[in-house]
Amino acid sequence: MEAKKGNTSKRRTLMQSGTLNKNADKVADPKFKNLAFFDPNDLLQVKYEMLRSAQKEETGILKASETFGFSRITFYKADRAFKENGLAGLLPQEKGPRRAHKLSGEVMEFVGQLLEQKPEMKSDAIRQKIKNRFNLSVHKRSIERAIDRSKKKQ
Repeated sequence: MEAKKGNTSKRRTLMQSGTLNKNADKVADPKFKNLAFFDPNDLLQVKYEMLRSAQKEETGILKASETFGFSRITFYKADRAFKENGLAGLLPQEKGPRRAHKLSGEVMEFVGQLLEQKPEMKSDAIRQKIKNRFNLSVHKRSIERAIDRSKKKQ
């Protein structure tokens, strides 16, 4: 059964806030199909109702997670987050940076100079030199990816 499309401005707001349930069509709970108050597109509401049904209606964790379109693992994560932080714990958390934010232009220029002097230098050695010079702790894979990106730009 297809999820209710609902108010497009609400869907837009949910999408902007990161709380749009991308799997709204997997929500099989009758309340979300029959009652206007319950919106399967609202991730926060769906997660809360999943937890409530497992704990108050005693439907069980597996059945509750399946009924609301989630895995058991997601149920346990949501349960822990709710117990620690209340409703705010059910909000999606921001992910970490998607780029090498520590490897600024200055640091990459330094890496370039190191590789010019010694092209065979390994990322572990570069990592140590960055630590000594800039007092930055950078993972060696971050350095390797940044070097690969700079080679592609050339």
